[in-house]
Amino acid sequence: MSVATTLEFDRSPWAARYMLRGALPVRRCRNFTPPIVARWRGHRARPADLAALSLATGLPAGPALSILYPHVFGFRLSMVVLTHPAFPVPIWGVVQTRNHLICWRPFDLCEPLDLETRVAASRVLGKGLEVDLECEVRSGAERVFSGVTTFFARGRFGEAGQPSPLARAPAESGERVARWVMRDDAHFRFGRFTGDYNGIHFWDWYARRFHFRRALYHPPRVLGQCLARLPEPPAGATRLDVWLKGPVPHGAEVELEAAQRDGAATTFSLFAGESRPSIVGRWGAFASTAGAWPGRESE
Repeated sequence: MSVATTLEFDRSPWAARYMLRGALPVRRCRNFTPPIVARWRGHRARPADLAALSLATGLPAGPALSILYPHVFGFRLSMVVLTHPAFPVPIWGVVQTRNHLICWRPFDLCEPLDLETRVAASRVLGKGLEVDLECEVRSGAERVFSGVTTFFARGRFGEAGQPSPLARAPAESGERVARWVMRDDAHFRFGRFTGDYNGIHFWDWYARRFHFRRALYHPPRVLGQCLARLPEPPAGATRLDVWLKGPVPHGAEVELEAAQRDGAATTFSLFAGESRPSIVGRWGAFASTAGAWPGRESE
């Protein structure tokens, strides 16, 4: 068994360091599930950050933190892992494809939070490699948030196996509930929240190198604007599953469709001028108390 690489932080990881490291050529290992763990202890939410996040997404600025908060502000740990030399593919060759988030109970500004992100699983598919990063947030000894973010790298990595049981997105779209034009501003501010300074989110000329007409929004920013326009689940544990199907370019006019039946989770789809949705999601109350990540027991 490989010895785990553990990276410890008592403050926000410095973005310049890991972005530079991600740009350097290194020889990648063939361990598709390297034992990399990144921890950030004693994080506290700042009212100024919450206010800015609220301005960018429309989500409430507190006192209870949104289910997106650990995903957005803890994403720096994902960047630390993705740019580590032991990670099997360069960060510039991966795209984020799915988010599965659970808020086990509401938590707020007063609580110091300990965040941990690790490489949890990988699978070879017909067109590339999927890698899951698992995040856990604790307040003291109590788990308050769990998340799995899946990244995909196109290429040949060996014989294809079975897809993740979490890969299938809901097919139902529902009725239109909102239409708006995305604000074309504050991209670097949102990049500072996530620690993701990939140029594809900031400059049209850079995005065109990857065959996009315009730069693309950070996915959590678009997702936050969707959640702000949907009914909140009842108080208690909540779960949010998101499938990222396509880009949302700066300044796009978007349309949100949603469906809810008999008090179940809300299923939603966001369209950005295409017949295919850019984001598909499901958000609702969550009753499971299972210790393992729900839906991954078969992996």
